[in-house]
Formats: sequence, C-alpha cells, structure tokens
Amino acid sequence: MKGRVMMRSYNTRKSYLPDKFSVTHLFLAIQIVIFLLMTLNGGSTNVLTLILFGAKFNPAIAQGEWWRLIAPMFIHIGFTHILVNSITLYYLGTQMESLYGSLHFALIYLLSGLMGNLMSFAFNDSISAGASTSLFGLFAAAIVLGRQFPYNLGIQQMARSFTMLIFLNFFFGFFSAAVDNFGHLGGALGGALAAVFIAMPRTSKSQNGQRLLFLIIYFVNAIFFAYTGFMRAGFALY
Repeated sequence: MKGRVMMRSYNTRKSYLPDKFSVTHLFLAIQIVIFLLMTLNGGSTNVLTLILFGAKFNPAIAQGEWWRLIAPMFIHIGFTHILVNSITLYYLGTQMESLYGSLHFALIYLLSGLMGNLMSFAFNDSISAGASTSLFGLFAAAIVLGRQFPYNLGIQQMARSFTMLIFLNFFFGFFSAAVDNFGHLGGALGGALAAVFIAMPRTSKSQNGQRLLFLIIYFVNAIFFAYTGFMRAGFALY
C-alpha cells in the first residue's frame, strides 16, 4: 500500500501478479515454515511454544526482547488462524505488491506490523500473534491510495471495499475476547501513515513536507506506545 508508485503502475487492467521477486511469497513461506516448526515443537496453540517462537509477550518485551515486536507478524495460533491470514496475504499481498513494488510493499507491511504490535504492547496484556496487524496496514494503505488517486475508478472501488472490510472486522472484533483489537488498530494506523511517508508521489514540495510530517507522526506514536507498554509491563513486574 505504498503511495510512491508511478501512475503507469495503476493500470487496473494490468495483472496483479508481481513480474519479479515476490516479497508476498517470501512472507508466506516464512510464516508457513514457522507454523510447521511450532507444530513439531509443542503445537501453535501451546503457550510455552508461542513464547519460545517469539509471540508478543509483554513482560519479555519490557525486559529488552524488542524483537518480539517484529516476530509476531509471522506467528499464528492454530490452523484456522494461519489459513485465513495466508489466503488474505496471498490475494491482498500480490495485488498491493504489484501496485507499490516489492521494496515499498515490504516496508509498509513490516512497519504496519510493528505499529500494531507496539499498540498491543501498550494496551493489551495478553499473549498475541498473527499477520493481521500487517494485513490491516495493507487495508489502510489501499484506502490512502483512494485518497491519492480520486479519479482512478479501479483504485476507488478497491479503497471502498477495504474500508468496509476494516469496519466490519473492528465491529465483530469487539465482540470476541480472542481478537487483538489494539493490534489491528495499530496496524491500520501504521499502514496509513507509512503509505504516505514511504510512497506518496513526489510531485511538489508541499507533498514532501506532508511525507515528513507523517514520518514524524509515525515515530511519535511508536515512541508513545513503546513508553506506555514499558511502563505498564514494568509496573506489573514489580
């Protein structure tokens, strides 16, 4: 969902399959391999296995294991969880990677997941994991695309579809204790911000200034969530 792509990349008749190295397939392979390894080492629903493989575990993050803010986006809890997220990643990822290019797609995906895990660290004490933090970031990035290219009917249709999907997921998520709503919200926030400061076309000085502003906003939010999570988890440890 990066906004830096050139206009020719937004041809809605173009195949959504990347014509070179696919980061989407790489991310899929990573999470599938990790799921298989977890299955062979106690099971993906086993709490100890989840912690061992890097699920978001607030006390460990507060003690310096910051890599747990990245690892959870490649870890899944149960077969249904990885199946749904893998299907979503394949179809959404190939489409968005084709629009944005592999590098910018990867950055938005990872920055979305990072922000989602930071917000979850700040406000959710439960162990959590899943690619949905990053997927919500991709949904939000598609909405940003709709704002950046208001006259492209294909992009407008995609943006409207993902807007409805985000609202439906948030709505039903609030009725399930098993859903990490803060992770999803943080992922959407991170994806929307990253889509602007990474990918907005550089056509004017005002847009460059906007990109810098959104970059600053991203870092301010990330620092705030990290500080809040550290303080809450730190107090819980003592």
